Amino acid sequence: MRVLVVGAGGVGSSIASIAARRDVFERIVLADVDHARATRAADRTESARVLATRVDAGDRLDLVELIHSVQADVVVNACDPRFNPPIFDAAFTAGCHYLDMAMHMSSPHPTDPYRQCGVKLGDAQFAMADQWEERGLLALVGMGVEPGFSDVVARYAADHLFSRVDEVGVRDGSDLVIEGFAFAPTFSIWTTIEECLNPPVIYERDRGWFTTEPFSEPELFDFPEGIGPLACVNVEHEEVILMPRWIDVGRVTFKYGLGDEFIDVLQTLRKLGLDSTRPVRVRGVDVAPRDVVAAILPNPAELGERMVGRTCAGSLVTGLGTDGKSRRTYLYQVVDNEWTMAEFGHQAVVWQTAVHPVVALEMLATGEWKGEGVKGPEAFPADPFLALLDDHGAPWQMQEL
Repeated sequence: MRVLVVGAGGVGSSIASIAARRDVFERIVLADVDHARATRAADRTESARVLATRVDAGDRLDLVELIHSVQADVVVNACDPRFNPPIFDAAFTAGCHYLDMAMHMSSPHPTDPYRQCGVKLGDAQFAMADQWEERGLLALVGMGVEPGFSDVVARYAADHLFSRVDEVGVRDGSDLVIEGFAFAPTFSIWTTIEECLNPPVIYERDRGWFTTEPFSEPELFDFPEGIGPLACVNVEHEEVILMPRWIDVGRVTFKYGLGDEFIDVLQTLRKLGLDSTRPVRVRGVDVAPRDVVAAILPNPAELGERMVGRTCAGSLVTGLGTDGKSRRTYLYQVVDNEWTMAEFGHQAVVWQTAVHPVVALEMLATGEWKGEGVKGPEAFPADPFLALLDDHGAPWQMQEL
């Protein structure tokens, strides 16, 4: 399989490092608007099968030309979701399969944003599903860790552990600490602002999709393996959109264990208008406030040496077990920053996001996952995917609650 990875930031460079160790990939081309950054990431893999080049992720024609020139079988979108449309469209135009880790961005309802959905995450992608299917192409969307791994384990639970799924609650938390910074996110602040300050989406079978206020329904969730209890709140996320399409489920939520300080910072950014993506004129230059925030904060991909702790991702599934009795099971994965830094030189959050698309690409390369159209991870059998995680040093666990 020949893979084109668009974006050589933390996740894109991690994907290249992980994929470079797998023989199933004939060639991996890492492309970025910053050619030097792509070259550094490619050199870091120490593999002759990983090449670097330049591309403008916002230029569809530039992307199509590159896809053709490198003869890519699949394009992996490792950019911020604002670049999804041109990359998604370029893959379709070039006749190439596509994978992303975050779907096309949403737009709040114009008059009732905290009760009704406007444009949901991925709506524009699903609107193209028939056309992708007609061309025999697959767009695998939301295939990171969350969404991605969380969707796969939800499918596994529905197939093997439950006779009735009443609720899937994705719960994400960590005990990661970054030394030397008063405030330093472990993932892209641009994306974090987008998903945390948009109206969170909830799904209920009898109601469909609806929205609430940001940071709603706080709960204390006790994360496993000593991470401990964290206050979790509703956040907009793709799992809520994806799971009901392929899993018979009564309710779906996504909650982050953000912590009070992080929430306070995000709320302050909103009050000051610093979350806005609309450019403002400053001394003759047009600049988006959110881009300024992202530029002045440290790059999460470069914080691994100062980071200590673990990150946990998983799905809490509630319903009736196969024996007809009530069951509540958390299916999860814990990744330790010390291990990812020692083994790959990448910090835990970006590595955990990157390993799952690589596993999915292996499923596609071997034919264990196959299909056409626009599909989420839960559209495919979970068993072979989960079995391969052990080979990558990323095992998963279950906890009965």
